[in-house]
This record gives sequence, structure tokens and C-alpha cells, in this order.
Amino acid sequence: MAKPHINVVFVGHVDHGKSTLVGRILYDSGKIREDEMNKLKAIAKEVGKETFEFAFVMDVTKEERKRGVTIDINWKEIETPKNHITIIDAPGHRDFIKNMITGASDADAAVLVVDVDAGLQQQTKEHLFLTRTLGIDQLVVAVNKMDKVGYAGGKFDKIKSEIERLAKLVGYQNITFVPVSAYAGDNVVKKSQKLEWFSGPTLFEALDKLKEPEKPTDKPLRMPVDKVYSIKGIGVVPIGRVETGRLKTGDTVIFEPSGAKGEVKSIEMHHRQMAEARPGDNIGFNIKGVDSKQIKRGDVMGTPANPPTVVGQNGWIEAKIVVLDHPNGIAKGHVPSMFVHTADVPVKITDIIAKIDPASGQETDKNPKLVKTGEAAIIKLQPLVPVVIEKSSLIPQLSRFALREGGMTIAAGVCTDINKG
Repeated sequence: MAKPHINVVFVGHVDHGKSTLVGRILYDSGKIREDEMNKLKAIAKEVGKETFEFAFVMDVTKEERKRGVTIDINWKEIETPKNHITIIDAPGHRDFIKNMITGASDADAAVLVVDVDAGLQQQTKEHLFLTRTLGIDQLVVAVNKMDKVGYAGGKFDKIKSEIERLAKLVGYQNITFVPVSAYAGDNVVKKSQKLEWFSGPTLFEALDKLKEPEKPTDKPLRMPVDKVYSIKGIGVVPIGRVETGRLKTGDTVIFEPSGAKGEVKSIEMHHRQMAEARPGDNIGFNIKGVDSKQIKRGDVMGTPANPPTVVGQNGWIEAKIVVLDHPNGIAKGHVPSMFVHTADVPVKITDIIAKIDPASGQETDKNPKLVKTGEAAIIKLQPLVPVVIEKSSLIPQLSRFALREGGMTIAAGVCTDINKG
């Protein structure tokens, strides 16, 4: 019987050792041969990045190796005793946050990597908020570089309490915390004597305990488009992750907001042909009758009988939001960017209906002028270009969004009502 398949995104502030941790878990679990690791060591030395050999397992481009940062998303497979895991290594650098959001939107669970010595950074907080906003409810926090602080339990406990406080704000319930040293290999796959005060799992064991999310096959088909390729001899190939419903070869599908229709000729996942794709599957498929210029990243595929919901410029989105970080508070007239599934569109805040108690959801203050950091509210948003979004009561997978402004995430929200316009 096939093992449950779980997509796990690794996120974290730049320089906190995320790619090194991914490389270490692949090496220690037997996915990378000794001779391959020796080659990577030599390359790391050559480019003046000694100790980066594990990171180079995932950071494969010349630019990534030269700069020592992850720019694009990379995937690798590992097997734990119970699970088949696809590891998604997403960029930590703020310049590549859009790529990080794409990686997180493809995931069922997240590993947040935090440098125990450097502590929580702005990017750490942003990644924590974004993973929750994008619907990830299984979180493992790898508190890395324990070797730098002499494997001190007190340092680990401090980071743990800080993250727990923030995580509660956005609704995380159960988080697994694991102290590790990615470079030394402590507590990644093998238990370490240096961390004998810690009775919890290794990172590998924490991945083994992750649960495959329920697959909402009974809901209408929805697949946000991540990329579109035009391949010579094959044709147009959109790439994305099925969020709800089923997709079969021979199906007629529609892409919104463009309205383009076509027939699915073949479906592929991890270079294998498949007759049907289900929720959680990251697929590419050949589509007949659609030009590559008609569809783009941010479009959502559905069926003509039950197409994705488009909110136009004359419509509105009602949403519950939590303001995560804004120096002056959010007010009417604000025009941030909305990141919803793979789309990124400008929206205008047209109304602040009421502040709400984040815990109970009860209204506390009608028509306030401002919503400040840490406060929750019900607001109305007007998309300045058409966008696909769904009500949380119908298709929660496509109802969550983040609002960003000035290079930072200012709020996380969920769509509760829609007027298409």
C-alpha cells in the first residue's frame, strides 16, 4: 500500500540555515551519496563558501551558490517509515518572498527554521504568519545552530516561548519544536548526546508524525495556476497544485478570470503519467484549445459547470483580517497588494465594518477609523483587477489571503462574503 504523500515546505529567515538543514536531512537519510557530497564540498570551497556544501544540495544555480541564498523553489523526495515526503525548499530572502509564497501554497505542512543565536527576525515572523494564512496547520519549528550556543536548553526555551506567543495570534494550535544543529547533524536524523536534555523527536521523526490532510474530492475542481509553459511538440502545459475536486484526462476545463476553455489531453506528476489528479497533487498537464497567452500565474482552473468565482472591479470582498504588522494601522483608502493562492493583485480597503475580538469573533467597535497591529476586524476590499477568490464557508482552500505593503506582510485574512460586481 502506498504511503501517505505529504508536501512539506522549509521556510526561514535568510542565513538561519534552512538549505543546510534540508541538505543534511537528505544526506543523513541516505538520499545523497558520499561521492556527491564530496563534489559539493569542493564546489563550496571553490566559490569561497566553505560549510555551504549541504545548502548546495538544494541551491543549484550559479547565482544561488555565489550569493549563498535560495532564490527559486526546489523539490526533493524522502521516505520516512510512515510517510512519503516532498520537501519544498522556499526562499528566505525578502527579495524573493513571492517565490516563498508559491512554495508555501503548495504545502501541507511547514518546517520553520530559526537560528537560536540570532533569534526571531522580521522575516521569521512573516513566514510564520504567511504559512498560517496559506492554510498550513501542521508546523514544526527547527531551532537551528544549537552548537553556536553550547547546546544550551535555556536558549531553546526562550525561542520556543516567543514563537508560541506569536503563533497563537494567528491560530496555530499544536506546534512541534525540535532543537537541531544542521551543520553538525545533531538531532536532524540521528539523536544527539549533546541534546540529552531534550526528550522530543528528531526532525526526521517529527516529519514521520505528520498527517496527510483530508482530500476534498467532493468539492468543485479548483487548481490555481503557478506557471505556464509552451513546449515544442507537446503544446501548452500549465503547472499547479490541485486544491479541491478531481481532474481527469479528457475533462473540459475553464480558466478564470480569463474565461479560456480547453480539453485536458494528459496529466503528469513527478515525471509520471496519471489518469486522475486529486487534491494535494502538484501536476503539469497538456491542454488543447488554449493559447499560452490566454492563461497566466494567478488564474484558477475549474469546470465550465462550476467555474471559479471571479470578483471584478465593481465587486467587493468581505473579510476577517488580523493586522500583523503596521506602524500606523490600517485605514479606509489603503491600497495594499493581496496575495491569494498564486495571484497577486492590488486591492482598496473601502470599508472597516467593525473591530472584532480575535478569540471569540464578537464585534467590539463599529466603523473604527483604524485597525492597529494585533487587532482583528471585518473589512471590505475592492479588487482593482479581477481576481478569483472563494468564500471560506464553501471552498476554504481559496479563501485565505495576505495583504502586503512596502515589502512586508501587514495583515492576514479570510474571505467571508463576496459580491462579484
